[in-house]
Amino acid sequence: MDRYKIIIIGGGAAGFFAAIRAAECNPAAQVIILEKGKDVLGKVKVSGGGRCNLTHACFVPRELTKFYPRGEKELLGPFNRFACGDTIEWFEKRGVKTKIEADGRMFPTSDDSQTIIDCLWAAARKAGVSVYTNTALKALKAPTAERKTWVVETAQQTLYADRVMMACGSSPSMWELLGKLGHRIIDPVPSLFTFNIKDPRLSDLLGVSVPLAEAVIEGSKLSSVGPLLITHWGLSGPAILKLSAWGARELASMQYRFVLRINWIMAKLEDTRQDIDTLKLEDGRKMVAAHAQFGLATRLWKRLVSAAGIREDKRWADLNKKEIQQLAEELTQGRFQVNGKSTFKEEFVTAGGVDLKEIDFKTFGSKLFPGLYFAGEVLNIDAITGGFNFQAAWTGGWIAGEAMATVQ
Repeated sequence: MDRYKIIIIGGGAAGFFAAIRAAECNPAAQVIILEKGKDVLGKVKVSGGGRCNLTHACFVPRELTKFYPRGEKELLGPFNRFACGDTIEWFEKRGVKTKIEADGRMFPTSDDSQTIIDCLWAAARKAGVSVYTNTALKALKAPTAERKTWVVETAQQTLYADRVMMACGSSPSMWELLGKLGHRIIDPVPSLFTFNIKDPRLSDLLGVSVPLAEAVIEGSKLSSVGPLLITHWGLSGPAILKLSAWGARELASMQYRFVLRINWIMAKLEDTRQDIDTLKLEDGRKMVAAHAQFGLATRLWKRLVSAAGIREDKRWADLNKKEIQQLAEELTQGRFQVNGKSTFKEEFVTAGGVDLKEIDFKTFGSKLFPGLYFAGEVLNIDAITGGFNFQAAWTGGWIAGEAMATVQ
């Protein structure tokens, strides 16, 4: 009798996790990973600046789903079966110690992504998983009445499988293949990107950050609160990345050209005017630009003061009503023209992929084609930065792997 065979397309986090789970659940099965590139686990390698932000310290499933602009409703059930705490336990049982950072991100204590890669490789080898690199999928054919197996065609050979899993990430060619098979593909657009802004208020302020600010996209309902970081191309930081994720489709429709309003100090305009009036009374002899206020970095403060039309040699006592108003506006509702986007580090994420309505989230299996499974970015699921995209991959891989291991 032929050996029960599971083929997984894609050697990333979701693919490896699914392969290991399937092989552990069904040791008699032959489990194969096909990876088109020369290396596997590429995103694991670069995640978190090479430290691997493998998940997040959010241990309540319903709270966890709120970090997913696409997939929030669908992931609730899966997260009740396998979520962040389970991920940490899985790795720690295999010798990987982890730590929680102040912002909730979780890393191996080694601060080295190779620790995670070595762990996954070791688990795959122990479970008997076969891994083939430089092996791209060329065609995928569903079972027929005459042929009960899936046909998996690569450039090198034709394989047959009882179960097939697509864990191929954000791959236009794989989406095209799945579209031809019969699945609906939601057109992909970028998510998790930074904003390109050329503005004298930000020029040469590379690395200046604000611990808590509000960013609002004018003409929309999109807003975000969090740390802001000034880069050489514009603005980044959690507040911007959250906006880019939640607004992925809307911003794409704007062709990434819009007005961004920044509240640098998280205060109301009227309250800020009153605070400036107080400074005028109590620090009247001091130069406005010389001493930063409201917790802002000195260089940023000077730029905002200048943008408000206040000379560098002007004292607080000499500010007129117009200058007070303009400074309060710069601090609480400064307007910046965004013209384009930039990829956030190497961690490129897309919004789009296989329509979630066509997936059974009890198994991560296709509703259209029995025996076909999905996990990771091939699905129309994505999250904000912080380890959440990896968690969706671990969860999907674990559940799909278990489902594929079951012989019908």
